[in-house]
Amino acid sequence: MKVVSSEIVISAVKPDQYPPEDLPEFALAGRSNVGKSSFINKMLNRRGLARISSKPGKTQTLNFYLINDVLHFVDVPGYGYAKVSKREREAWGRMIETYLTNREQLKAVLLIVDLRHPPTEDDIMMYNFLKHYDIPCIIIATKADKISKSKWQKHLRITKETLDLDEHDHIVLFSSETGEGKEKAWSIIASYM
Repeated sequence: MKVVSSEIVISAVKPDQYPPEDLPEFALAGRSNVGKSSFINKMLNRRGLARISSKPGKTQTLNFYLINDVLHFVDVPGYGYAKVSKREREAWGRMIETYLTNREQLKAVLLIVDLRHPPTEDDIMMYNFLKHYDIPCIIIATKADKISKSKWQKHLRITKETLDLDEHDHIVLFSSETGEGKEKAWSIIASYM
């Protein structure tokens, strides 16, 4: 997809704040600091649209990005970040669960994982949650540029085995530095629209 326009349209915490348009939505889930903002910026050809921070836990709302007036990316708060209170984590959990299980416009979740490391317990929990609710899942294995190409397949295999992916799941090797995987990611997203 050629992105000609993109903007953040709203940061929401409850359903009555979600955009009213009936456009397809793709949620981005992943642990804190896994590279969701870098992924968004690379996919939209926009530096700085999604705020990148070295501090985990920066995203605390559901951030809706309107793309080409035809779809939304929805950046959800990162999970697995321990430096917020238990009450705050539970509130985020409820907000994310409400969105993921009730939003009819949601077409798929892009589960962002770090290719350099096996998926975490939180990644596995999120993947199993999506499977339980029959929510289509696209695995985006980021930071491919940080590993030599000769080791990509080994790391992909570890990711697939750790998550216990089924044959219907898509996995995309991605680098926000080089653009590796960008076209494949757009092609899979388009197939769900």
